[in-house]
Amino acid sequence: MSASIAVVVIGRNEGERLKRSLASVQAQVTRIVYVDSGSRDDSVAHARNLGIEVVELDTSEPFTAARGRNAGFMALQRAGDLPDFVQFIDGDCLLVPGWIAAGVAHLESRSDLGIVTGWRSEIDRDRSVYNAICDFEWHRPAGPIEACGGDMMVRARAFLTLGGFNSQVIAAEDDEFCVRMRKTGLGIERLPLAMTRHDAAMTRLSEWWRRAVRSGHGFAQVGHLHSVHFRAERRRVWLYGLLLPLLALGGLGLLLAGSVQAGGLIVAAVLAGYGLSWVRTVQGLIRARLPPREALHHALYLSLSKFPNLIGMLTYHFRRWQQRDMHIIEYK
Repeated sequence: MSASIAVVVIGRNEGERLKRSLASVQAQVTRIVYVDSGSRDDSVAHARNLGIEVVELDTSEPFTAARGRNAGFMALQRAGDLPDFVQFIDGDCLLVPGWIAAGVAHLESRSDLGIVTGWRSEIDRDRSVYNAICDFEWHRPAGPIEACGGDMMVRARAFLTLGGFNSQVIAAEDDEFCVRMRKTGLGIERLPLAMTRHDAAMTRLSEWWRRAVRSGHGFAQVGHLHSVHFRAERRRVWLYGLLLPLLALGGLGLLLAGSVQAGGLIVAAVLAGYGLSWVRTVQGLIRARLPPREALHHALYLSLSKFPNLIGMLTYHFRRWQQRDMHIIEYK
């Protein structure tokens, strides 16, 4: 491996997960920066004990994953010897053996690429339906892609040219970065290789709900910055999260007012719309090779997710209207 590589790990109160993450990174790379976002556990002390450079973010400014990754990159830049490539990884992830060498080799052979990524999978997929949903989300087809998650290997000079991640974007900051990367003419590719193993550790409905709220915030914020991106997602949220419920309420109002036929037709049409959407989602998941029983469960949560997604979208628009800071939405 002739090219130079460094890894930036970001985390906040990850505990044992961070310890495992750093160990997996040290097995492949010697140059590592850990960026901590106000942890109250022993994350900072543990990283320093391993001899890893630590950047502690100023707590007076809102934390975002984008801000953390940028701070890690700047630490590499300040050292005066910028590597050719930088691998970003979240502190709740393990780096799969062999990924670094494979990613570097591919970027070295393809000057037209700015980013390569691989497959992320859940460490404990069967612990909960929420972990299983995450695991399915991570595993997407290999090849040229429009965007990827925050676990990515980036060409350092391209990162520098773009000015890094947008630190004001609190969710889907990786999508926003990828949109700008593609506008420079550099492509993004997912290799058919395992890259990281993630530990969502979601066991409660409330955690899944907050994560869906955060996703909705990302749909709205990135959509505001780049109107084409997440357009389909935003349309589905407006339709199934707001318009159809309003129609259903109108139908119920007619029923209460005595217009049984008109009100009944409206309510029935709304229910049919949700039912048809659920059936189509199940069929799509099965075509994507998800077992039928899991597809039934996943489709239900995907249908329900439009409501917390709507809350997240409205939260973003309210914050923007009020010119408020974009604070992170934590789900764990």
